Amino acid sequence: MTVSPVRTKPLLEIRDLKKHFPISRGLFRRPTEFVHAVDGISFEIAPGESLGLVGESGCGKSTTGRMLVKLMEPTDGTIVFRDGEYEKDVAHIGRSEVKEFRSRVQMIFQDPYESMNPRRTIFDTVSEPLAVQHVGTVQEREERVLELLRMVGLTPPENFLFRYPHELSGGQRQRVAIARALVMNPRFVVADEPTSMLDVSIRISIMELMTKLARELGVSYLYITHDLAVARYMCDRIAVMYLGKIVEIGPTEEVLARPRHPYTRALLSAVPVPDPTYRRTPVEIKGGISKAINPAPECRFIERCPFAAEVCRTNPHPPLEDKGDNHAVACYRADEIAS
Repeated sequence: MTVSPVRTKPLLEIRDLKKHFPISRGLFRRPTEFVHAVDGISFEIAPGESLGLVGESGCGKSTTGRMLVKLMEPTDGTIVFRDGEYEKDVAHIGRSEVKEFRSRVQMIFQDPYESMNPRRTIFDTVSEPLAVQHVGTVQEREERVLELLRMVGLTPPENFLFRYPHELSGGQRQRVAIARALVMNPRFVVADEPTSMLDVSIRISIMELMTKLARELGVSYLYITHDLAVARYMCDRIAVMYLGKIVEIGPTEEVLARPRHPYTRALLSAVPVPDPTYRRTPVEIKGGISKAINPAPECRFIERCPFAAEVCRTNPHPPLEDKGDNHAVACYRADEIAS
């Protein structure tokens, strides 16, 4: 079950999305083992909304983001994208239709040092989507690039236009990456931990910039992060992911104030509090993260969960159930945990 935060049609509607990677294959036989990187997730993103996808490394966050922008093909499921009269299940569009779809969506990558070609100038980097989509003349593209560089805070923009990536700091490179993502006026942007590679001193300025541009340009974000503090600052809603499954989703303040899934509670207990007198009760989870290779059908968190009971062991992975206030949880004991 997926809870929609608005009555209007969502910009993105994801249903039962899966990505399984084969890891063993004989010479004359099909693979029998798969990594279930993303395993049947469903959620929606409204126009102008920022959804934070949080969870530890390896839970499937980046794989999800890459499937939403067609950098990776899903194993199964649907991704319905709506933009005005454009409405398609982009999980199943052909190569001839990908170019049109890419004019409406973009991605900001985690590493500003690796996401740019060192042999191309900043103008070449930012204007490349315009060239690929055959938008404008060279002069018009230059004017558009200057406008975007000014918007992302690289001023005067003329001084940056023909520099190379190695001549810029990490924060400046990420501002260039943001300009490149927005140059086509996309409706949807996947931001894959865009501040995690930056110095702490400049993270907040990048976050403020992205929030400001989203508000001014009407852009929807899927903001991928492992940092709940960043998700709280950036996102209207949070989806918590564990081993390929979304285990909790809802409005940001609601999820952080009243977490109902044991994994969400454990994540919150690990967030440092800048008060030496504060003592937070730790959530005792057991062991380490399980392998995602051909996982058993029951709850993915069962081996680590301090609240696991017989109902968890004798039933398949719990579905997302609405607990009120657009807050959905995939846990058979969510009501007991919350009380």
